[in-house]
Amino acid sequence: MTIIVAYAPRPEGQTALFKGIEIARRRNEHLLVVNATPGSGEDAAMATAQDVERIERLLDEPGLNAEFKQFGRGKNAVEEIEALVASLPVSLLVIGLRKRSPLGKLIMGSVAQELLLTIPCPILAVKAEH
Repeated sequence: MTIIVAYAPRPEGQTALFKGIEIARRRNEHLLVVNATPGSGEDAAMATAQDVERIERLLDEPGLNAEFKQFGRGKNAVEEIEALVASLPVSLLVIGLRKRSPLGKLIMGSVAQELLLTIPCPILAVKAEH
């Protein structure tokens, strides 16, 4: 089975990454960390080379069966994750949430909301510390 972490280079992405690592170790499952955005380069959701290097070091720890994939090929994060969930035996999707204002909650419109509404596997939503 595979645990997928939806990663973005923000505090909520970090929180999801650490929680995904913790659960994958405990369950002894494969961990797939995914950073996906429609564009590339200056897109704020795209992990930088420095981010990727740091993540790959974390995932290279002994006893952890994990990999990092980055997509910037025109699909949004939801489409990429939907395709992965459809093609892999996924036991859990881990996503990070950020604090939102009351108005932000009303018109959420976020990737997190779309994932919660469309992905047909168990989802763990973790809140960032900040």
